[in-house]
Amino acid sequence: MHYFDSHAHLSGPEILPHIDGVMQRAKLAGVTRVLNICTDPQTLKDGLVLEKKFNGLRNAGATTPHDVEKEGEECFSIFREAAISGKLVAVGETGLEYFYKELDRKIQQRFLIRYLHLAQECSLPVIFHCREAFADLFSITDGEYAKNASAVLHCFTGSIQEAEEVLSRGWFLSLSGIVTFKKSEMLREVAKIAPLNQLLIETDAPYLSPQSKRGKPNEPAYLPETAKVIAEVKGISLEELAKATFSNAANLFNI
Repeated sequence: MHYFDSHAHLSGPEILPHIDGVMQRAKLAGVTRVLNICTDPQTLKDGLVLEKKFNGLRNAGATTPHDVEKEGEECFSIFREAAISGKLVAVGETGLEYFYKELDRKIQQRFLIRYLHLAQECSLPVIFHCREAFADLFSITDGEYAKNASAVLHCFTGSIQEAEEVLSRGWFLSLSGIVTFKKSEMLREVAKIAPLNQLLIETDAPYLSPQSKRGKPNEPAYLPETAKVIAEVKGISLEELAKATFSNAANLFNI
């Protein structure tokens, strides 16, 4: 049984110094594919090195909505060059973060549009980050992103209604360790209604460790715990869940 971790920050400073052990444990857990998310020039540089070192690791990149106000202009050209030259299999994570009220929403929206256009220019899928901003995300993408273009809502934590909006656009939902938390009943309901052919799983390592590992840095080896909970909620075998989400990610990212 093989798993695809569709979103992890392996070239970040929390994991990179321990990468050999992290990747070895991932392999032992059956996690044979990982999409590494690069969020600045250094994590992109290190991610491209990791791709050469570890079979099954590929890279996506963009400045997160948390950081576009400070780093967006400086980093966009770097990610654009990486995307155009074929170094990335997806653009992201990009999107809107409205939970932190101090972040400039207009700047986030402007860079989201730029990354949407970049993804379309390069025929790459988009990885969205969205928190407390779904109305604006849908409004912007409906106007700036082709209806048949591919995308995934990473670490989805929205409502069932917001999930249905995502799914109606043909996008994927990606669920993280949050779905295993004791208080995440609504998210498990989302997992239940999400079609298997539009579902991905992720760790978002080193963040959001699943219930049994809470308080510890997350890593790809912990992905099976998330997969097990989703499979139970959906009433299917773990093998079926793993096979479907692996295939979905491999097709989405053209790996």
